[in-house]
Amino acid sequence: MIDAYADPGTPDRRGGWRYLWWLVTRQAGRSLTGAVVATVWMGLMALTPYLLSRAIDDGLEPSDGTALAGWTAAVLGAGVFNAWLGVVRHRTMTKVRMDANFRTVKVVVEHAARLGAALSRQIGAGEVVTVGVGDVQTISTSLTVVGPGLAAVVTYAVVAALLLPVSVTLSVVILLGVPLIAVLVGPLMGRLQGTETGYRERQAVLTARIGDLAGGLRVLNGLGGKGLFADAFRRDSQELREQGYRVGAVTSWIQALGMGLPTLFLAVVTWIAARLAAQGAISIGELVSVYGYVAVLVLPVYFFIDCAYELSRGVVAARRVVRFLSLEPLAGPSDALDAPGFPAVLHDPESGVRVVPGKLTALAGARPAESEAVVDRLGRYAASDVTWGGVRLDEVALPQVRERILVADNEADLFAGTLRELVRGRRNPDEGTVARAVRTAAADDIVLGLPGGLDSPVDAQGRSLSGGQRQRVRLVRALLADPEVLLALEPTSALDAHTEAAVATRLRAARSGRTTVVTSTSPLVLDRADTVCFLVDGKTAATGTHRELLRTEPGYRDLVARDMEPDTDAGPETHPGPETHAGMEAQAGMDTDTHPAADAGVRAEADPVTYAAPATEADPAADADEEVMS
Repeated sequence: MIDAYADPGTPDRRGGWRYLWWLVTRQAGRSLTGAVVATVWMGLMALTPYLLSRAIDDGLEPSDGTALAGWTAAVLGAGVFNAWLGVVRHRTMTKVRMDANFRTVKVVVEHAARLGAALSRQIGAGEVVTVGVGDVQTISTSLTVVGPGLAAVVTYAVVAALLLPVSVTLSVVILLGVPLIAVLVGPLMGRLQGTETGYRERQAVLTARIGDLAGGLRVLNGLGGKGLFADAFRRDSQELREQGYRVGAVTSWIQALGMGLPTLFLAVVTWIAARLAAQGAISIGELVSVYGYVAVLVLPVYFFIDCAYELSRGVVAARRVVRFLSLEPLAGPSDALDAPGFPAVLHDPESGVRVVPGKLTALAGARPAESEAVVDRLGRYAASDVTWGGVRLDEVALPQVRERILVADNEADLFAGTLRELVRGRRNPDEGTVARAVRTAAADDIVLGLPGGLDSPVDAQGRSLSGGQRQRVRLVRALLADPEVLLALEPTSALDAHTEAAVATRLRAARSGRTTVVTSTSPLVLDRADTVCFLVDGKTAATGTHRELLRTEPGYRDLVARDMEPDTDAGPETHPGPETHAGMEAQAGMDTDTHPAADAGVRAEADPVTYAAPATEADPAADADEEVMS
């Protein structure tokens, strides 16, 4: 089978059938061995009735003990040898299936890694799970056609040839019977492909819903939307069940015909042979052999129908894998340009956003998706006309873009490992650098609250952390990457007001002289930005400082102040400062209880941070606040 570390090869992505054929040809020797062994194994089963007929006609009927013993020994020897072949066939076909399984898993995983951040923008999580779990198994099972499927066709021809000397009538019946079965079962195979495709697609949608439900259960509880979501999930589940019933109905007909038609076929041929024997046209031994031939044919015909069934399902699964493998990561042109050799302006013509180098820019819009779309374009995760220092961003060499521009997604994956491994990335920073990044993200309490500090293990996706803690850990990781341009999506949305204020202040100081863009509608963050771009329908409606926009833009004021009614006649000095903004957040329903680490940071910005041992336990109240906000 394929080595876990070997190159799986380049898959054929031109269609489901071609992909299955690629899996066969990647292990051509084993596939051929399986086909030959299965053919001999099934052929010997067809030969056994002939040996029995010789034992009856040459030994039993004339009472020739020597001939009877010889033919009996031949039957026994063929049976023992065939039993051994059956074991070899099963092992070989198991290896064929497992190789196809592991090879498909490798090409899918490698392609997912190649897509990187573009993966979630092109395909849903439910689709990936369905491909990785269900479709891979279905594809590997469908490769049984390589062995028993081919052997069934060959054995069918051999039996027809053996029956030809016995009776032309019986041979014709055999030759016409199996094609007739194929004609009856064929339409069901086509219908199965259609229903199976619909079932798989709906299954992918429901799988994604399960993931959404598991990830957002606390939020749904807090908003009172759990019942509504549960009702929608129940309806989707019922629709999937009905689709499954339709698939099951077709499958049951195929399986019933797979067992019933060969049995009916056996009865018809046996009745014809019995009449020929009664008329003296064939001998008793030939009658026994005919019965044996047809009884043996039940297995090849069953295999033929079963393999056609598995192949129909395999093609559906292979098409889904091919569709996944056809997704392309973002790539630059072959004649890519070099990035600007100095910090330069990022300009998105579609939204009108201009990001001045060395400044903290905030994007504020009523729809988070619109701000996210701007960041995707600025980070080159979506097609756009964005320019970087006057050069189109999509014409710059992609490695240079990734090296200098980092999009810090608020939902970025957190892999299992120690907290230190989780945040340090490829740079392997020293302790002082890590401590400064942890303090900037107000994550001191996280480190101090864990038994081993930075060396404490963290579950995959940060499940052992609260929502606010996960957000701060992601920010620490982004800060340690130290990109020239940092584009952070809602970096403080799950934090309480005091922690948010501390993070905003420290982020501005830590990134001084570096280009930083954040998306947020929090006054605590916006007040620290050098420039705020107010987005309306994805377009820049106004730019300026937070306080300037409060004075001049009613729409902006409504967005960030929410229920507050600020005095529009007052001068700049009377507009909300950080303390008033905290009040705004409280009015809007945010929990403004002081977070211990953040409050300590606000009171004493210059205090040193050490992580030698957990001096204090994490504040459970603060964690509870973060859970509510997340």
